[in-house]
Amino acid sequence: MSNQKQFGVWMDNHQAVVVGSDNAEEATFLVLAHVTGENVSQNSSEKNANNHERTVQAKFFKEITTHLVNATHIHLTGTGVAQEQFMHYLADTPQFKNAKTEESTSNKMSDEKLVEYITAKF
Repeated sequence: MSNQKQFGVWMDNHQAVVVGSDNAEEATFLVLAHVTGENVSQNSSEKNANNHERTVQAKFFKEITTHLVNATHIHLTGTGVAQEQFMHYLADTPQFKNAKTEESTSNKMSDEKLVEYITAKF
């Protein structure tokens, strides 16, 4: 499995934990980053609220992808529909177009449990 850059991401709508290997030679996974998205405030205009929500989500997704350098495999897990939306975002992003993505559903877990979970997936 040389030259494979594997990452795992646990996410919901506002938080993400990125797990991966910081050394291409070793297949040892560890937590690379904790990413927190902005909270969307109430807006009197539904149109403006939707636009703001999309902008905040895109910024959140972009922040996560900064930690997925040269990814070949990405396993997404979490609650809600955030990981499905993120999979679509990755598919529409040229640098991740050829990355293999998988998803599963799981509740929030400790960093250690997440590392174990992602290690088992690969």
